[in-house]
Amino acid sequence: MARVGLSGARLAQAGAELADEAGFDRVTVSALARRFDVQVASLYSHVRNSDDLKTRIATVALSELADQAAAALAGRAGADALTAMANVYRTYAHEHPGRYAASRHNPIAVSSADYVAAGRRHSELWRAVLRGYNLGEPAQTDAVRLIGSVVHGYVTLELAGSFSYSAPDSADSWPRILDALDALLRTWS
Repeated sequence: MARVGLSGARLAQAGAELADEAGFDRVTVSALARRFDVQVASLYSHVRNSDDLKTRIATVALSELADQAAAALAGRAGADALTAMANVYRTYAHEHPGRYAASRHNPIAVSSADYVAAGRRHSELWRAVLRGYNLGEPAQTDAVRLIGSVVHGYVTLELAGSFSYSAPDSADSWPRILDALDALLRTWS
């Protein structure tokens, strides 16, 4: 019999909180069982395995991030949209480092329609940003990959402390990098 109040959604939310506190790589079914003071076996009626739990946490993170990005993009275009969207990712990563790491999770087997839909939303949001640059295919797909590489690469390195030992401060470099991305996208051939 399932413990009252436990569900896959509640475990995913608790797992997201644990990821922010301890790191996404430290989230396990066992750690979550300790948090709820239940036996590990009792959680398996709500999640199939550790990868299922991590995929659910990734879905929470991707959904939260997409909701924030969509709100930030409303009424924006071009460089303004690019900056707004990139800033949402960077801010989310700093406020929720474990969830941000979860958003980069690559499931062993994707069987969750919610996970796929949440991931797809990010691609659609970036493509909405790119409408302001009049890019056709395959340039648009290339641009989504470039932006993702720059934004996620920068944020990941920044969170790891890689920019802590040089001037200027990483916060000062960020807008210049976004300006360079905008210039590149405006002149993409």
